[in-house]
Amino acid sequence: MSIVKINVLTVPAEQRETLEKRFASRAGLVESADGFEWFELLRPVDGTDNYLVYTRWRDEASFQAWMEGSMKEAHQGGADRPKPAASGSTVWTMEVLQQAEPKAG
Repeated sequence: MSIVKINVLTVPAEQRETLEKRFASRAGLVESADGFEWFELLRPVDGTDNYLVYTRWRDEASFQAWMEGSMKEAHQGGADRPKPAASGSTVWTMEVLQQAEPKAG
């Protein structure tokens, strides 16, 4: 089964719009990565400052290859690179044990 990586980003209220704009204009490199299955940016609605960046991968090796390849290249930058919108980040790794799709009909 697949693995899921959830990056929990702590984003102060004054940086939310910045973060959302940056994700909206992201390079889109992850979509062509070998083993990539899904991406979602989840906005908090319950009073927390935590955004969730959800990605799903065929396996851990696929995720690691992306991290060491195109993701690393995309995040390389010089002095003109903008300050991060998030004030903190934690990555969770989960295995998909069960899944379900809507029933047809």
